[in-house]
Amino acid sequence: MSYNIYEINEDLKEFIPKEIVDLQERATWGNPKRGVMDLPYSKELVEEHSLCAGCPESAALRYILASLPNPEDTIIVNSTGCTSLVFPHIALHTVHSLFGNQNAVASGIKRVLEIRFPDKVKDVVVLAGDGATVDIGLDCTLQSFFRQERITTICFDNEVYANTGGQESGLTVKGYVFKMAPKGKQFDKVPMWQLAIDSGCHYVARLTVSSPKRVEQVIKKAIYVAREVGPTYVHLYTPCILEIGLNSDDGLEEMRNRDKERFAFFEYMTPHAEEVINKVKEECLL
Repeated sequence: MSYNIYEINEDLKEFIPKEIVDLQERATWGNPKRGVMDLPYSKELVEEHSLCAGCPESAALRYILASLPNPEDTIIVNSTGCTSLVFPHIALHTVHSLFGNQNAVASGIKRVLEIRFPDKVKDVVVLAGDGATVDIGLDCTLQSFFRQERITTICFDNEVYANTGGQESGLTVKGYVFKMAPKGKQFDKVPMWQLAIDSGCHYVARLTVSSPKRVEQVIKKAIYVAREVGPTYVHLYTPCILEIGLNSDDGLEEMRNRDKERFAFFEYMTPHAEEVINKVKEECLL
């Protein structure tokens, strides 16, 4: 991995769409203080990505990409879902795993990187939906926490299997009705953030993506703690506005409403994690 992570052949550049060229020429590599305030001037994700118009996941992905302190030496491991469709549209190392085993794949990658580059920081970040994280992949997710793997896991919680027709997931709210769940969810939403705490995560946060700066702070804290201490977990509400019957411009308001109830900001850290975060703050990296 290097600063030439994404480099267009000069002989072909005149034929490449400008927004693809911008991924190279307007990226913010090599700046640990990078953040969401750079978004108006930098390019992390092409505009014509494959997510639906107004999808909160696209905003979440942009905020996360802009907040990575070390993008040139970061690998994102993703799983089957809406997000897996958009990773070809970013300029970052990504690995697409099988549905649900993303934390196992990330664990192996992190261990190999530590052996291959013992004197260099290499961040591994898992980014998957509620189905991959909590339903099909729950065992791999929790086992990586139990083993204290030094990776950050981010769950995009849209509370439904959004890209396969609208089935309920373990994170669907009790009583919700979808096209492929006509009787409504029969049991309560799984509190994954609490499972993460109980399973040994050193930093855990639950929030919506209605506040870009808050997302930035949470992502940076999670990655810095994972580097030094152990597993961290971030739970982001990214509602599938189509499946819950909203218009494409209603996503932000939906998240703001949930900010006041089910997804009121929650943050947990162990004493060791707090030490790391305070040190990073002293270095003005947060």
